[in-house]
Amino acid sequence: MDKIYMKDLKNCLGQKIEIQAFVDNIRNLQYVQFVILRDSTGKLQMTIEKNEDNSKLVEIIDNLTLESTIKVVGTLMDSPKVKLNGMELIPESIEVTSKSLPELPIDIKNKDNTLRETRLDYRFLDLRREDNNLLFKCETLLEHALREYCINNNFMEIHSPKIAAGAAESGAEVFKIDYFGQTACLSQSPQFYKQMAMASGFDKVFEIGPAFRAENSHTSYHATEINMADVEISWIKSFEDVMDFEEAWIKYGIDKLKEKYGEEIEKTFGVKLSDTSVKIPRITFKEAKQILKDEFNYIGEKEEDFERKEENLLCEFAKKKYNCDFIFVTKFPFSARPFYHMLDEEGLTNSYDLLFKGVEITTGAQREHRVDILEKQMVEKDINPESLAFYLDFFRYGCPPHGGFAIGVARVLMQIFEIDNIREATFIYRGPTRLNP
Repeated sequence: MDKIYMKDLKNCLGQKIEIQAFVDNIRNLQYVQFVILRDSTGKLQMTIEKNEDNSKLVEIIDNLTLESTIKVVGTLMDSPKVKLNGMELIPESIEVTSKSLPELPIDIKNKDNTLRETRLDYRFLDLRREDNNLLFKCETLLEHALREYCINNNFMEIHSPKIAAGAAESGAEVFKIDYFGQTACLSQSPQFYKQMAMASGFDKVFEIGPAFRAENSHTSYHATEINMADVEISWIKSFEDVMDFEEAWIKYGIDKLKEKYGEEIEKTFGVKLSDTSVKIPRITFKEAKQILKDEFNYIGEKEEDFERKEENLLCEFAKKKYNCDFIFVTKFPFSARPFYHMLDEEGLTNSYDLLFKGVEITTGAQREHRVDILEKQMVEKDINPESLAFYLDFFRYGCPPHGGFAIGVARVLMQIFEIDNIREATFIYRGPTRLNP
């Protein structure tokens, strides 16, 4: 028999079927046994009457432990009195395909009953929860939607190397590795290679892949290994073109989530997905600082960037004034941006951050594509141009005006579902103190 999933059971009423599933719950009563079976798509009640004909089945259930896996052959009956989907499975045979230890190390029914770090130690069990199952189905759909939007708009997908000779972002820490006697590092970003693609005449590229940050950060929204979605676009007129694309791109992804899982997300997480009909407001960095002062009487310690609290307050402002969960902030000072961001006539960067529900999820910009200006900006950032000679070569033989952005997938999921920690929004989390599982 083909594998039958719980979500398809309504097509099997009255039929003899084979079900393979986890044992979610057992109620062993005086005259009957009720076993709740679970797979990745739903649950089903199995009912066994305690009589002589069923003695072997009853004995199996008597010795069964929760979270074991079983294979059942039986008849699926229409049973309106059964609260769980109005159906039940009457078994003919039960095979225990794997038996769980009787005591689970974590509570997979209620995550609040177990410390997060312990749950992360047993992540394979923690992921069995229904909310986690839904979360990673949504990640799959979101990445597919973002990829689909790019492909529909004639982008090429690239796969840049994850072993690099040097850092792609000034000021960021890297993981150094031995590369056949040379010192190399794990890539923080495909930034240089996205720009190389622009110089190669690829016009528009994207990549969804890992990036590594050796930052000894223990915040709720940082990780040392992240999954990034990167985009780069040639022949732009300004960084506004990049913002226009990202706005349409991320709204497309949210709409796809809403279409397939909107009701389930609201039921499981208590979250209504963002309204994508509202245009995302755009303000300058200078305007943002003034809003923080005028609206919230708050002046942050960072004059040339934002603190976490400022990001949160700006999103509060956007929600109140524009009824939008997002806000673009543009024109950051050059001191807060990498050397490859283009500057305007006032010396400000043609760059932006996209804030979402209180957290920055994107930095984007128009890149500087003129090699003489790039070298000058490197020197201003105390970078020796000779150390990035291979990168500068990209721009010596003609390179179109271009720009792009990057977005951390787990951080976006964290904000979409209003999860309080990126550890919960990552399949297997890597941080300064976590290398296992």
